[in-house]
Amino acid sequence: MAYVPGVALLAALAVGCSAGSDGSATDADSKPGGPTVTTAPPGKYRTLPAPCRAVPSSTLKDLLPGVAELPRQQQEKALRGSPTITYDTDRKVGCSWKADAPDSSRNLSIDFERVVSYDPLVSDDDRARSLYVKKENVAELPGSSTPGTAPEKGAPTGTGGGEKGQEKETGKAGDGTGSADPSPSASAGTSSGTPGTPGGGDEDLRPRVVDGLGDAAFLDDLLTRAGSTAQHRTVSVVFRTSNVIVTVRYGEQPALVTKVPDSKELQDKAQALARKLAEVISE
Repeated sequence: MAYVPGVALLAALAVGCSAGSDGSATDADSKPGGPTVTTAPPGKYRTLPAPCRAVPSSTLKDLLPGVAELPRQQQEKALRGSPTITYDTDRKVGCSWKADAPDSSRNLSIDFERVVSYDPLVSDDDRARSLYVKKENVAELPGSSTPGTAPEKGAPTGTGGGEKGQEKETGKAGDGTGSADPSPSASAGTSSGTPGTPGGGDEDLRPRVVDGLGDAAFLDDLLTRAGSTAQHRTVSVVFRTSNVIVTVRYGEQPALVTKVPDSKELQDKAQALARKLAEVISE
């Protein structure tokens, strides 16, 4: 009976120590008031469409009239297009086509870029918006938003041409025309050499922001000389939808030195194709 109180005391001390240890661990792990890290949401699109199959054959035949005049096997080869060589097809893909007709040659290229932000505090959409703004700033569209900001849906249409930016944009097209110096009479945004006039009877065809295409879009138009003879016009339409940036380049070089490529036709067809590609991405 003399040892019972001692055993009871030791048991009570052991229980007390265990309770104290558990309480201390819980307090240390909880860390009340610590900072909460919020990761930016991923982009809407995780994949890209197959670029050489993104444009229907019927559309290609309309954009490249010379294809219809080719023998069957050559026609099929021309319609297949040439894939753009890239190092990461999950992030960037493209395709190009070219066809010669008796009166002119036309070239088309499309590029898809899926933007991924590796900064947990910057979303894919924000990163894509930043890259799109850089492309628009390079085009130097008068009437565009202040440098560093991107006009979104409903933004006012720009007016005027940006020759310096257009030269840079056209230089990426890879249309195979060699060095191209701006033609003295080839101011951007002309239809058969005649400038469009805002508010007048003619449609304004100068480089500008495009409404109703993706989250933001712009159109560039440059008329150049290939060598010292034929004139070449390239219309570029660039748009962003979520974390994907799409670029359409459509060009024509007439066979006759005196003929100027029709700006309105090229712009209308390039914009129509861009809208179809926006639908393809959303499917």
